[in-house]
Amino acid sequence: MQSVKIASLGFPRIGRKRELKFAQEKYWRGEISRQALFDVAKSLRIQHWQWQAEAGVELLPVGDFAYYDQVLTLSATIGAIPDRHRGSEQVDLDTLFRVARGRAPTGEEAPAAEMTKYFNTNYHYIVPELSPAQTFSIAYEQLFEEVEEAVALGYKVKPVLLGPVSYLYLAKAQGEEFDCLSLLDNLVAVYQAILARFAAQGVEWVQLDEPILALALEPQWTQAFESAYQTLSHSKPKLLLASYYGSIAHHQPLVSALPVAGLHLDLVAAPEQLPLFAAQLSQDQVLSLGVINGRNVWAAQLDDIADNLSAVVKDFADRIWIAPSCSLLHCPVDLDCEQQLAPSLRDQLAFAKQKLTELAQLKLLLTSPDSESAKQIIGTCIERRNARSQAANKQVQQRVASLCPQDYERQHAFAYRQAAQQQRFKLPLLPTTTIGSFPQTPAIRGLRNRWRLAEITQAQYTAQLKAVTQDTIERQLKLGIDVLVHGEAERNDMVEYFGEQLQGFGFTQFGWVQSYGSRCVKPPLIYGDVSRKGPMTLEWAEYAQSLTDKPVKGMLTGPVTILHWSFAREDISRDTIATQIALAIRDEVVDLQEAGIGIIQIDEPAFREGLPLKRSDWQHYLDWAVAAFKLSAAGVRDDTQIHTHMCYSEFNETIAAIAAMDADVITIETSRSRMELLNAFEDFEYPNEIGPGVYDIHSPNIPSVEQMVSLMEKAASKVPVQQLWVNPDCGLKTRTWEEVEPALKNLVTATKSLRRSLG
Repeated sequence: MQSVKIASLGFPRIGRKRELKFAQEKYWRGEISRQALFDVAKSLRIQHWQWQAEAGVELLPVGDFAYYDQVLTLSATIGAIPDRHRGSEQVDLDTLFRVARGRAPTGEEAPAAEMTKYFNTNYHYIVPELSPAQTFSIAYEQLFEEVEEAVALGYKVKPVLLGPVSYLYLAKAQGEEFDCLSLLDNLVAVYQAILARFAAQGVEWVQLDEPILALALEPQWTQAFESAYQTLSHSKPKLLLASYYGSIAHHQPLVSALPVAGLHLDLVAAPEQLPLFAAQLSQDQVLSLGVINGRNVWAAQLDDIADNLSAVVKDFADRIWIAPSCSLLHCPVDLDCEQQLAPSLRDQLAFAKQKLTELAQLKLLLTSPDSESAKQIIGTCIERRNARSQAANKQVQQRVASLCPQDYERQHAFAYRQAAQQQRFKLPLLPTTTIGSFPQTPAIRGLRNRWRLAEITQAQYTAQLKAVTQDTIERQLKLGIDVLVHGEAERNDMVEYFGEQLQGFGFTQFGWVQSYGSRCVKPPLIYGDVSRKGPMTLEWAEYAQSLTDKPVKGMLTGPVTILHWSFAREDISRDTIATQIALAIRDEVVDLQEAGIGIIQIDEPAFREGLPLKRSDWQHYLDWAVAAFKLSAAGVRDDTQIHTHMCYSEFNETIAAIAAMDADVITIETSRSRMELLNAFEDFEYPNEIGPGVYDIHSPNIPSVEQMVSLMEKAASKVPVQQLWVNPDCGLKTRTWEEVEPALKNLVTATKSLRRSLG
């Protein structure tokens, strides 16, 4: 029998019913003590370690737990905290919250640090801010305390932290421009100190994540790996170098030469790289095979995986670990909580806890392939494949096949459409609007819950939501907003709401995944061909528009975002799924237009999220992602204005594709980046209209009139003022009215001032 070990790169921290989220938010509101938050966190860690140990994981990951974001926790650990958040105090939990949110129960308010998406995922990390005079030292004890906690429970542990080279790559220079890589030697020194602390705690293995290896790196960054890991190799704990989200085969000579004791490969994203690295494995190195998808919920085809791995397991005997492709952070926690899914769908799924079971089953297939248990596992895999083949919708497939090039194009070019839209809407210079949602208050959530529990009738539910919608319209009219939204009180989530009204989608009760901080999303399941059952937003759009003569935007989520923010089936291509969704959205767009809705927003905040990590792979993705958006929007007349929204994405490298989407207006996040993202639009001479966000809705802080004026003046220095709109960074769903109304009042006041000075 071959010896194969089961490994874990990290586990979700939110709890199977979002226990951490609720404790965090209670702490922020002052409803529980810090110790009470610590107690909830500790109980979750203990539970998650227990599950992993029971599945056969021998080295439990520690350091995957974070109270907000693991990159931020590392910044705190090494003392890389901006002065505006630190003050004279020691780094503690509230320091992290001030960096991430701009405020905490203690300390002074200050602008929150920038937040952006972690590679090509929907997880957001807090961007480290570094200065030329940056020093590093161990300043925060959470990581070491958790190692001690796990060891005291009798577990062997494998601390997990972002590697030094990737950390510097993800950081941004603050103040004067400088190369963050110049800080490498100082940073590696503090990593040495961290590893020494681990060694003193009895740690044998440490996992250093270097996901930037999946990128095409410039020579100075590959040299940084050589330098950093040569130094770190003198530390006592063994190092497992882990990379994920893509192939690192293009760096094989570099990676294979690094003095590390083990290497983890993402074989879900890039199975073809296994033979290349296996051939170069040294005699004492461990090879960790990431073969269970850490980013999707569909049960693995364990029989196929076992067949593919059998040769390498035979060749390397006791030096093989089997693992998820990446941390299970991107998966819901526990399928056992799901009691309302149809058995036929539930049998197709595996959440984080069940993926640990899959690893145990895979080990059985690899080590005892002729056992009765192994035969049962293979039979289950065959049954799943047969069930999936039965979800086809021939009508949808035929509609996709019959598409032609003109289906993707508007009637006329933007300049012609712009004139028609100006004549129709007669909007002032610097039109003001919001991104779509308004506060989802406890009253709204309670109303929805009572409706779901059948405690109120559909008529009562609709009547009360109409009252909320009317109130939202009246508040915007009082504030003086130019283009209104209905507020989306009826929507539980910008993707789930649409999925509930589309064929081919399924839904969970507790399939929550962390997006950032305490923000969790519950992605739908795309299990079959997608089509629209009927109008999805028409009733609410018509009602809201009936309340005012001002234009009210129709609000839709775009096909690329619906795809990326769902757990999509894996038996057909993602571009085919996107095209199916685009046709459903197109039908809704046409219905809204025919009902008199003249401005329609098709949000695509996840557009850049799907971008492959290597530039050489970009064009295929950009071609189908742009095509899907255009297909969804192209069925309208010239005087119907199409908006889109994107947030927390770097635009410079994809600006040509964004322009190719040909939306009449694009609104983007720019307040945290202080309009830095507009550099892309300035250099490219973006032809259409732009709404750069001036209100950071991810912070509870209320921006002043002066702050907003300053941001818009920066915008006007980069983009002609005639092209500019004024709006928040994103939807206002997560904020309170007490925060939103004064912020929007300041936004309108700032805009009036700017109209006088710039007009």
